[in-house]
Amino acid sequence: MTGADRLLALLDERESALDARSDVLRAGIAELTEELAELASEAEAVRITRKTILALAPQKLPTDAQKAVLRNTKALHAILADWSEERRLDLVQMLGERTFLVVVSTPDLGSAHRIFSVMNSRGMDLSPTDIFKSLIIGALDEKTSEECARKWEDAEEALGRDDFADLFLHLRMVFAMKRAERELLKEFPEQVLSRYLPGKAESFVNDVVVPYADAYVQIRDASYSAASGAEQVNAWFKRLQQVDNNDWRPAALWALRNHGDAPAWLDEFFGALERLAASMFIRRVYTTPRVLRYADLLRELDAGKGLDATSFTLTDAEKAETLARLDGDIYLVTKTRKYVLLRLDEMLAGKPGVSYDHSLITVEHVLPQNPKQESQWLRHFTDEQRSQWTHRLGNLVLLNRTKNAYAQNYDFTEKKVKYFTGRHGVSTFALTSQVLQHQEWVPELLQKRQRRLLGLLADEWDL
Repeated sequence: MTGADRLLALLDERESALDARSDVLRAGIAELTEELAELASEAEAVRITRKTILALAPQKLPTDAQKAVLRNTKALHAILADWSEERRLDLVQMLGERTFLVVVSTPDLGSAHRIFSVMNSRGMDLSPTDIFKSLIIGALDEKTSEECARKWEDAEEALGRDDFADLFLHLRMVFAMKRAERELLKEFPEQVLSRYLPGKAESFVNDVVVPYADAYVQIRDASYSAASGAEQVNAWFKRLQQVDNNDWRPAALWALRNHGDAPAWLDEFFGALERLAASMFIRRVYTTPRVLRYADLLRELDAGKGLDATSFTLTDAEKAETLARLDGDIYLVTKTRKYVLLRLDEMLAGKPGVSYDHSLITVEHVLPQNPKQESQWLRHFTDEQRSQWTHRLGNLVLLNRTKNAYAQNYDFTEKKVKYFTGRHGVSTFALTSQVLQHQEWVPELLQKRQRRLLGLLADEWDL
């Protein structure tokens, strides 16, 4: 091969290499162009999303979680908007290099919840209801899960997070009909969810969560509605909510869920339930026997005994103890005294379920606890009589004002005018208005008043 032939061969080889290189570069440019177009599209989508999010009004979002996400997003955006481009890029680089996903596996659900609670030191606590929701919604197909998730979230929104959590405590009692022995996270799947999983997850949402949440709202807000008889039912709700515990709620929820369309039946049912709750409240029955009594009631209701459930019935001993406590120094029992006096006031006013729009309601003595020397009180009452009557029903009234240590010791006539009456010379409470009708306050009058008030309560609660 001559020198010219070798040169031509080298030129051909170089041209082929350049062509190959050009093809590679053109392919790379095309790929980069496509990538740049995708990035530009994604960037535009981010800009649109950011504008949309920032323009959202919190009140238009349906759940507390979504509102919280929006508030956090706006707060972060406000901070980052003041940063320089360089500082924002440094943040992105740091997140890319120093952010890690850690997967923690546990042997059971209880362990998972405990570990999450320990590690989640700054976020919102994971409640048992969140876990139950994941079990239920996770068992459904995509379309059904979206619909059921919406219903679940609507129920939680209607109740609020705390009341929604309480609802599941009550649901466990409704289904298990016995006192809790372990934490809800362990008992609820065994005693309730096992009836719906697998295969009936949708039914749990539609037949349990939604109707029981609605019943809870009606009880809490005294908002039961019916063509007739709703006022009486709501009056019972108002009375029951003055008791210092919620152990009666599972039975109340059961009644609304199963007899919500029968207001006359509900009126009778809640009358019996309030009588039982009031008696245990007044007798200061502690938690375990109280919960066991309601569990017995739920089992009888589940067995179809309804209004004939024997758990409603007070024994002769329970009646006697309730009456004795009402006839004693009830002022000294701070937890029950206002409840009893408000029930009495309702009876005297003839307004079932009446509630007062006062920020403060106090219980006051007519005959003062510490009368002044030389006062009328010491002339009308011996030391023994004052010891006998001072803290009993007949000597107590309700006021919608703070206590006045000085005015409490006024003589009766002055006390009526300056302490027991409102701006227009009358009292808001029927119980107090009756006192204003008397010209003097003496032991004989107290004895008659005590007998009458005690009789009203005995008749109301069949004691």
